Amino acid sequence: MRTVLRAAFNRDWKPVIVPIALTLIFGGAIASLQFPQIQRLANRSQTVSAEKIHQETEVERARLSLLKNLPGFGFNNLIADWSFLGFLQYFGDEPARTKTDYSLSSDYFEVILRRDPYFLNTYTFASTSISLYAGMPEKSVALIKQGLQSLKPNVPPGSYYAWRQLGIDQLLFLGDAQAARQSFQTAASWARLSSLPGSSDIAESSQQTVDFLTRNPNSKTAQVSAWTMILSTAPDDRTQKMAIDRIEALGSKVVKTPSGTYSIQAPAKD
Repeated sequence: MRTVLRAAFNRDWKPVIVPIALTLIFGGAIASLQFPQIQRLANRSQTVSAEKIHQETEVERARLSLLKNLPGFGFNNLIADWSFLGFLQYFGDEPARTKTDYSLSSDYFEVILRRDPYFLNTYTFASTSISLYAGMPEKSVALIKQGLQSLKPNVPPGSYYAWRQLGIDQLLFLGDAQAARQSFQTAASWARLSSLPGSSDIAESSQQTVDFLTRNPNSKTAQVSAWTMILSTAPDDRTQKMAIDRIEALGSKVVKTPSGTYSIQAPAKD
C-alpha cells in the first residue's frame, strides 16, 4: 500500500513541475529585479527600531487602503503588478517582519485580487503569506473565494490551481475537511476540462485527495499531499523547511533527490 501511495505522490509531483517551473521563473525574474532593493531594506531593517517599522507599515497600509477603492481608469493590471512588487519587498524584508509581523499581506492581496483575479501566481503567495505567516487563514480563504468568483474552467488557463490553493487553506489551516474536499473536487473537475499539459494528472491527484478525505476526514495522507503542494510552490527556504517539517511530523519521509526535487513517502498509517 505504501508503495502505491508513494507512486501516487511521485505522479502528483511530476505534472506540477512544468506550471510550477513557469511560476518560479516568473517570480524569480521579478524577484531578481527587486533583490537589490530587498537587500537594502533588509540591511536597513537590522538597525531601524520596531517602532519606526510599525510607523512605516501603517503608512503603507493607508496607501493600500486608498488603492482598494481608487478607480482603475483602465490600469487595473498595472496596479496589481506594482502591488505585487511591493508585496515582494515587504515579504522579503525578513528582519523587519521579525520585528513586526506579516499582517499587511492581506492588504496587498486584497488590492491585487480585486484588480486582477486572473493573476494566478498570487493565490499561492496569498495563501503562504496570509495563512502560514500572518496566521489569518480565514482572511486568505475569503480573498481566494472572492477571486474565484471571477474565474471559470480554462478562464484563465490553469484556474483550477486557485481551487487547489483554497483547499489547502481549508484543510491545513482551518481544519475544514468537508470544505476542502469540495474545493479539491472542483479543482479535479476544472482540470479535466483543461487543455493545459499535465492537467489530467492534476485532475487525478486532486481526485485522490478527495478520495482520501471522503474515507477519512482526518487523513494524514491528504494533509501530506497538501503540504507537498506548499513545498512545491514555496517562495523561500523558510517555507520549504516549514513544509518539510510538517510533512515529517505527519509520519512521512522527505528525501531531496540529486536533481533538486523531493521524493515523499506516504505515512505508514493514514
